[in-house]
Amino acid sequence: MEIAPSATPPVCKVVDYKKFLYDQRKKQKEIKSKTAKVIVKELRFRPTTDDHDFNFKMRHATNFLQEGSKVKAFVVFRGREFMFKNQGEVMLLKLAEAVEEYGSVEQLPRLEGKRMIMILTPKRKK
Repeated sequence: MEIAPSATPPVCKVVDYKKFLYDQRKKQKEIKSKTAKVIVKELRFRPTTDDHDFNFKMRHATNFLQEGSKVKAFVVFRGREFMFKNQGEVMLLKLAEAVEEYGSVEQLPRLEGKRMIMILTPKRKK
């Protein structure tokens, strides 16, 4: 195995290849275990969601953000509700404003098919 190819003369070392592969896999596994796993929690709304239900889900969103999970909030439109897209956007922006102490908006409300989606990320702990 070549250790310092740019040196004059190049430095080499005799190594057990199977042990070398084993050590490499072990290092990769250790690096992978140290990386943070991103968990995305979803909250589902309808344009006609009432205030009590909204507040209930808002409390869940704050808990998720405090745990360090991302929150994907979406409003589902069915049938003629699609004409009231602005109500869904207002609801998502109201949610973002309510949880701004715990998280920030990663993606503003965007319409994808019959869903309006917004993603919130937790704020970093100091």
